[in-house]
Amino acid sequence: MRWWCCVFAFVLTLHLDIIAAKSAAQPPPNAIKNKPRTMPTTRPAADHLSTAYYANSCPNLEAIVNQKVNAWIKRDSTLAPSIIRLHFHDCAIRGCDASILLNYPGSEKRAHASKTLRGFALIDEIKAEVERRCPRTVSCADILTAAARDATVLAGGPFWQVPFGRKDGRVSLVKEANTVPQGHENITSLIDLFQKLGLNIVDLVVLSGSHTIGRSTCSSIQQRFSNFNGTGKPDQSIDFNYLNSLKRQCKLDTNFVNLDGTTPRTFDVAYYTNLEKKMGLLSTDQLLHSDSRTSPIVDALASQAQLFTSQFAVSMVKLGNVQVLTGKTQGEIRRNCNFVNS
Repeated sequence: MRWWCCVFAFVLTLHLDIIAAKSAAQPPPNAIKNKPRTMPTTRPAADHLSTAYYANSCPNLEAIVNQKVNAWIKRDSTLAPSIIRLHFHDCAIRGCDASILLNYPGSEKRAHASKTLRGFALIDEIKAEVERRCPRTVSCADILTAAARDATVLAGGPFWQVPFGRKDGRVSLVKEANTVPQGHENITSLIDLFQKLGLNIVDLVVLSGSHTIGRSTCSSIQQRFSNFNGTGKPDQSIDFNYLNSLKRQCKLDTNFVNLDGTTPRTFDVAYYTNLEKKMGLLSTDQLLHSDSRTSPIVDALASQAQLFTSQFAVSMVKLGNVQVLTGKTQGEIRRNCNFVNS
């Protein structure tokens, strides 16, 4: 099996290199002149994003975000995975438009699936400072995306350039927020969700690797302890000793347990090696290793730390580009992330 993992890792890396080379290549001038005329096509919204978007209008944006994120995470290191999770919950519903930040009855923030989300106060503080320095210029969606990148770096993960230019959405519905994965779905439904977002199976496995840090409430895993899926028995896909350890930690549903049972404060590939040992906390985690469509990717990432970190950066850029609102006719620049502009 090890030789297959190495081959897969090589092919995956080669595939990414080819994509990067194609995007960087520029046709020679005569090719442009001789190219036959075609009807204009609509560019994907993400093509309108740019790492230099605020270079003139708010040149200190990234410094402001970094300073605030760094200060908060110094006080509470558990906030880093929470910001990454908040970013995912935003992008999974209506794209990366800061709809998760809207706060009123019936909004995504009030959904049951959002009850354990954290980091809203940090985003509000960043927004207040950005508004003071660059009024009505920077979207809440861009702030959240940049904060997720900085949180990743501060947790020991990779750095990537964040393209900016997103606008904030005006719609946020509680019923839509409850469709975000909760840790008990099957792999097919997860693959389908990611495909609808424009993400592929590699992105699914790689972004699940964010569970190398962070915690979950015990209520999310209680169904694995007994009568799993109506069997009258515990989940057979979980290691016996690990199961007993979790039971001791989960005397109350409101208790927290680490998503990574071995190196919970280190951004590394232990998440994937844990899956190989039947030590995935959520059933959706463990299924990544037992499903034939995703298990080769798990094994490749488990043995290739550099592959994981480099691809995590790529997949996070793709996540941040999901169904973005751009231009003058879409969305708005909220003055307060909690409310649409009046």
